[in-house]
Amino acid sequence: MKKIVFLLFLISFLVLSFSNNKNLVIPHNAIRIRVIANSNDVEDQRIKINVKNDVTSFLEKKLSDINSYNEASGIIRNNLNDINDIVKQYESTYDISYGKNYFPKKVYKGIKFNEGEYNSIVIKLGEAKGNNLWCVIFPPLCLVDENTEEKDYQFYFLNLLKKIK
Repeated sequence: MKKIVFLLFLISFLVLSFSNNKNLVIPHNAIRIRVIANSNDVEDQRIKINVKNDVTSFLEKKLSDINSYNEASGIIRNNLNDINDIVKQYESTYDISYGKNYFPKKVYKGIKFNEGEYNSIVIKLGEAKGNNLWCVIFPPLCLVDENTEEKDYQFYFLNLLKKIK
């Protein structure tokens, strides 16, 4: 009985200790995608979400069996024209950059993701003055808000990051 109580205490302690670690570093071998809306107008935000959904869906299919950062990066580079075609379906003025791009600090569900330069695709729609969203495209995993119809992958994300560190 004492062993069970001790084990439960230890598990509780570890869970609480982990939950207090609110600063998460994206590994160097991850690739992000960031889409910045033209403005915060409802239509511009809808376009941003559609671009993000279509581009990430396209890339997740291309990267589904890839385990290497270098291979994933090559596939993304080789498909930038296709990504360009997807984006221009929604917005006539845009900019796409792939490589090291700056990301501001992000707090998601109480977890802080550090600002910095990350390997990423950044898609700026129109004047790029609206809210943005980002996710990790390699390994394929997007962070989503509770208000969307998409699943919340927070725990999957944390476990995946532990594996690839």
